[in-house]
Amino acid sequence: MSTTESNLHNEYQTGTPSLLRSINERTLLEYLRSHKPTSRAQLARATGLSKPTVSQALASLERASLVRAVGQSISGKGGRTAILYEPHPDAGYVVGIDLGRGWVRAAVANLTGQILVRMNKSNDAQNASALVTLLSQLARDLVAQAGLSWSQVVHAVIGTPGVFDEQSKRVLFASNLPGWGRHGLVTELQAAFGLSLSVENDANLAALGERSFGWGSSAGTFVYITLGTGIGMGIIINGALYRGGHGAAGEIGFLPFGLDEIAEETEKISDVYLGMFEEATAAKAIVRQAQKFGLPASFSPKQIFDAAQQGNSKALALIEQEGYRLALAVSTITAILDPELIVLGGGIGQRDTLLLPVLERRLQQLTPLKPRVVASKLGDDGILLGSIATALEIAHKLVFQHYVNSNYGASK
Repeated sequence: MSTTESNLHNEYQTGTPSLLRSINERTLLEYLRSHKPTSRAQLARATGLSKPTVSQALASLERASLVRAVGQSISGKGGRTAILYEPHPDAGYVVGIDLGRGWVRAAVANLTGQILVRMNKSNDAQNASALVTLLSQLARDLVAQAGLSWSQVVHAVIGTPGVFDEQSKRVLFASNLPGWGRHGLVTELQAAFGLSLSVENDANLAALGERSFGWGSSAGTFVYITLGTGIGMGIIINGALYRGGHGAAGEIGFLPFGLDEIAEETEKISDVYLGMFEEATAAKAIVRQAQKFGLPASFSPKQIFDAAQQGNSKALALIEQEGYRLALAVSTITAILDPELIVLGGGIGQRDTLLLPVLERRLQQLTPLKPRVVASKLGDDGILLGSIATALEIAHKLVFQHYVNSNYGASK
């Protein structure tokens, strides 16, 4: 049971009229959110509620601007017309943010998920406090551009590298964002935004975005691997995000393989350690390896892949090595989770025309299992769309809870 549901059940005793009305109204809202505009008679048939109950609930929800009438349908019997209802898109708004090392992507959406305005901005913040200011100002500027007031925003979700540790209220393993893991940062973020706010791992959000808008919509169990500045994985099992016991499920950067040379003795690993597999496969590793293959030290990962695309033999050899290392991870993941689908994303993961043939060939050498591997449908928008989808789930609960408190609070 979610926190919102728990609060709702604690506020009313089982069987009271207030609770029964709120349950009926929530049933109708949830049905309307997942279906096209629906008439009262159709709602009664679909939910099992009586027509008078449906009419009473819709009237209350319409007065509160949680649903609206959007037209009429004509039935086949005598040409009768019926009013159609849908959730009111302007009952609240959400902000989604994709925070990366070089760029920040942000968007404002209404409660139907329609994006009203979005913006990409370079991340030029020199420290964590400056980044908090950048994010909050960007969000407020976007909301103003959408013609909204900040008070109309119900919830915001920030997608970030690393793992949000609920106990310490810190973001761990976000080494690519200096200072981002310090104590008090999340509290500082919440104070700057001044509204309901969540911080979520970027790979988890990319998986949720893929579940809602991409290949994952037709797969119950799949993983999303993002490979770029860093590497991470989001896991969807039976349609739900799997976080693990400490929120770190999918932190495949810590897989203990990939490097050719391994130090015999190391000091105690800290929470700023990138991980052996990330050090072997992410963007900095590709640039470092490129020099060993005889490519110019000034080449970026994009230039390396572009050179391979043009047939440069040194760049192609490097892509072959990257594909083999990625195949080690994919074969390991497949043996443990047996996903229906493996989706590749991120700046490197999306170079599928070069990477996928190598990966598939190497997988045939490593495992008899046959994982289906595809490049993300969402391109650079996976994390942003996942943050919007996650914000909507929370905002729907918060908006309804506010409505219940406002309408039934006096009847406790």
